[in-house]
Amino acid sequence: MIRPYRDPDLAPLMQLWLKSTTLAHPFIREDYWQESTSAVREIYIPQSQTWVYEEQGSLIGFISVLEERFIGALFVEQAYYGKQIGTALIQHVQAQYPLLSLEVYQQNTRACRFYHKQGFVIVEENVNQDTQATALIMQWTNEGAANATPSGSIDHL
Repeated sequence: MIRPYRDPDLAPLMQLWLKSTTLAHPFIREDYWQESTSAVREIYIPQSQTWVYEEQGSLIGFISVLEERFIGALFVEQAYYGKQIGTALIQHVQAQYPLLSLEVYQQNTRACRFYHKQGFVIVEENVNQDTQATALIMQWTNEGAANATPSGSIDHL
């Protein structure tokens, strides 16, 4: 079940984040992620709109959206890989926002393939200054919503 993040979710969310991000990024020093923990906990999570996927009282995945368009995090417990939890979380935010972007490391090929399947396309490539790893900026647009004209608006003069 997907539901909005609540304050008591912070500890299990942070455990999932650290375990999952370390597993997903073996090409980046593990201590980089440990050093980033306080920023995630104190800055990014409070500033984002976050939803969790809960099953039988356990948090098994989450997605965080910053500034109503940037997916800052999407993580799922490894035991649930391939069970459509990530897809459900992505579709949940795609139903709410007409445009989404994210940054993913090029070496994280599993995530790159996943986002591509969800309709994201690469719009930029750069080197992350903190990790020196190549990062891809990917974007998804809900074409129907992006091309919709608000009711009652005049689109020509």
